[in-house]
Amino acid sequence: MGLSLALLHYPMTSKLGGAPVCTSVTNFDIHDIARASATFGLDRYFIVTPIEMQRDFVRRIMRYWLEQEGAQYNPTRGEALMTTEILPDLAAVGAAIGRDFGSEPYWVATSAKASSAMIRPADLRRRLDDGENVCLLFGTGYGIHPDLFEHVDAVLEPISGPTPFMHLSVRSAVSIYLDRICAR
Repeated sequence: MGLSLALLHYPMTSKLGGAPVCTSVTNFDIHDIARASATFGLDRYFIVTPIEMQRDFVRRIMRYWLEQEGAQYNPTRGEALMTTEILPDLAAVGAAIGRDFGSEPYWVATSAKASSAMIRPADLRRRLDDGENVCLLFGTGYGIHPDLFEHVDAVLEPISGPTPFMHLSVRSAVSIYLDRICAR
């Protein structure tokens, strides 16, 4: 398919003043987003954090579901984690995609705010159908820091419902976007 997803934990926006901060990896994001990625056929799910202790936490969770008791208790959880990779930064994500799929991806950030560089899910689907590598960037906490938007190719059109409230969990946003991009 040519579609990857990166769940970023840095640089995120601080709710206290807007400075770039690092957010914590959560257990639910690890396996819930892996399950959504497997359901929609993504090539890779990257969990990105610069903090080694958090990367170790992710490795322990993954080992449990891939090699230890969890592998017998719930084999589909391990199956979903097969394409999950833990990396320290976005440069490593780009290098991994280039290594495995032959080219740097078309970087697409997500945000609850509209942008001049917006792309609609249907337009992104056409890029995938044309064979382009795409990496969706999802933020945690209070969202991707504004400085990162200067380095992406596009921003996915925000998810909006019938109310002005726009504060979905990252797991919900991932599933909605993947359905809009990948479902036939």
